[in-house]
Amino acid sequence: MNENVTKESSSRPGTGPGIGCYLNIDKPQGWTSADVVRKLKGVTRSKKIGHGGTLDPIATGVLPICIGPATRFADTVLLGTKSYRITIELGRSTDTYDLSGQTTAEADWTGVSRDQVVGVLENFRGEFDQVPPMYSAIHHNGKRLYELARQGIEVERTARPVEVLNLQLVDFSAPQIVLDLECSHGFYARTLAHDIGEKLETHAHLTGLVRTHAGVFRIEDAVTLEQVIAEAESGDWRDLAMPIDATLQHLGRITLNTMFVEMVQHGRPLSIADVGVKGETGAYDPGDRIRAYTPEGELLAILIFEPERFGWRPEKVLAAL
Repeated sequence: MNENVTKESSSRPGTGPGIGCYLNIDKPQGWTSADVVRKLKGVTRSKKIGHGGTLDPIATGVLPICIGPATRFADTVLLGTKSYRITIELGRSTDTYDLSGQTTAEADWTGVSRDQVVGVLENFRGEFDQVPPMYSAIHHNGKRLYELARQGIEVERTARPVEVLNLQLVDFSAPQIVLDLECSHGFYARTLAHDIGEKLETHAHLTGLVRTHAGVFRIEDAVTLEQVIAEAESGDWRDLAMPIDATLQHLGRITLNTMFVEMVQHGRPLSIADVGVKGETGAYDPGDRIRAYTPEGELLAILIFEPERFGWRPEKVLAAL
């Protein structure tokens, strides 16, 4: 390892306005994800702010908010699995697959038993293809599906591969079914509710959804909008924030000296000799990424290993610190 680069044990940088951070918000029911972003933009006075993973208005729970330079790492928020507490009501289907929609069909549910529900759940564990609902943000010929749905247009949707790692029956008090779900990115809980109804030879729609975790963000650590507002008025809302590298802990870490910091800030690559070819877990492969920090412990950039070209190329560089 070159003397200009030192390995460090993980330490968390600050959350100043120039560094960026995340807020783990417990989204209130009735709010869209965009509503939360607009509210927090005013509260935090941040010019750049976005969310990592949309929640429907009826849903509550974990909504990661990216602030400042953290918006550049919004894609890392979507890494890993997500968990939900889902409530389904039997007997009625809707065009949105949830309680916000118009009724499309009704059927008797009184013959459905707990054993039948348990048996049907076997169809929705592991890897399978799921057809997304019409009321979704997926594009079709340049338009969002929900835009077509609002015009009364229904188009054929391509099934997409999804994975359910865990699906457990929490309670069955007919006509309501309560489930705990852990799934991959891109899974639609509304479609699950609809499809369970079909499998039970009745109809069903989603009536409640709480996201309990998304990647590193968990409901136990979430804060409310009211808490952020109160903290902004009486102290510093950043005391409730998570550091910008909270979603990057799966990557290796190095600390650069002042000369290398300047090179990376200008987008110049570092050679293999500068950084090395081995990390704590073994040799790097082409395409591997590491976190690069300043001597002061602030996240500077994500470097990607391209041994056939540059060595270590700055992939994402934060603004000068």
